[in-house]
Amino acid sequence: MNSGTGTFRSGRDGRVRGTRFRVRIGTSGALYIALTLLLGFSAINTGNNLLFLVVAGLLAFMSVTGLAGMFNLRKLTPELLPPAEIFAGTLAPFRLRLHNTKRYIPSFLIRLEVSGGGSVTIPMILAGSSADGTVGLAFPVRGYAGVRSVVLSSPFPVNFFIRSRIFPLDPNCIIFPRLLSGMAVDPGREAERAGQAARQAHGLDGELESITGYSGREPLRMIHWKHTARTDELLVKEFGLLTAPPLFIELDALAGTTLEDRISHAAWLVQHWAGQRPVGLRLSDRSVPAGMGQHHRLFLLKELALYGND
Repeated sequence: MNSGTGTFRSGRDGRVRGTRFRVRIGTSGALYIALTLLLGFSAINTGNNLLFLVVAGLLAFMSVTGLAGMFNLRKLTPELLPPAEIFAGTLAPFRLRLHNTKRYIPSFLIRLEVSGGGSVTIPMILAGSSADGTVGLAFPVRGYAGVRSVVLSSPFPVNFFIRSRIFPLDPNCIIFPRLLSGMAVDPGREAERAGQAARQAHGLDGELESITGYSGREPLRMIHWKHTARTDELLVKEFGLLTAPPLFIELDALAGTTLEDRISHAAWLVQHWAGQRPVGLRLSDRSVPAGMGQHHRLFLLKELALYGND
């Protein structure tokens, strides 16, 4: 799993297994078959050996191209790689990766189509290599993704027949809630609080407040070498410590006529504040302690994505 999302694969052993080949006759293929049948009937009615040779050549060409088309799709394995974060109702770029496990022969004109929309065409993929493409997918609701399969198809080699295989996928990707903007606190008051806290404490992450003498407790990187060179003593830079009180998002207390609206507002608050201050979450059945950082933000979004879907 990757940041609440995952790779779409198939099979318990991680291997993707496709269905049998499916064949669809194209327009040029239908004309080719009609021409072959017409010449075949003519050869039977007239007994012309030359027409028999022509019909045999047409049937042989159809057989050879059919075998080439089937082998073109053999030993190809698709993989659907989601982005790190997917929000409901927002188009997300998915990466479609195709692996060619054949040892010597490349594959040509491979079209990959994802169930639910989105496709990409790979002109050529060499033997023993992989090729990537990007498709945009959107999911209407939060929770686990609903991508079920990837279809591989190709008109190779002469576009008479379009052969395809369906590769089922195990959807294990989490869709975060839709983001609806909202405000939980007054930003002006919070800025004032942060400024007061910075003036009352010292640290390494605030603004430069003063230059004082070296006491022996400060790290060497705090020494102000330019000012030290002008005096006879070591001088260090003194910064303020930016602190802010934790924000606890109480789901039942948020604005919204439905549970989905409140979850969407909570997701926006997590996305907006988690990088600036500690954020916690209070749900009806449990609470998540306040914390900061990328991992904590994704954990809160995952909790909201799966809330009520257990």
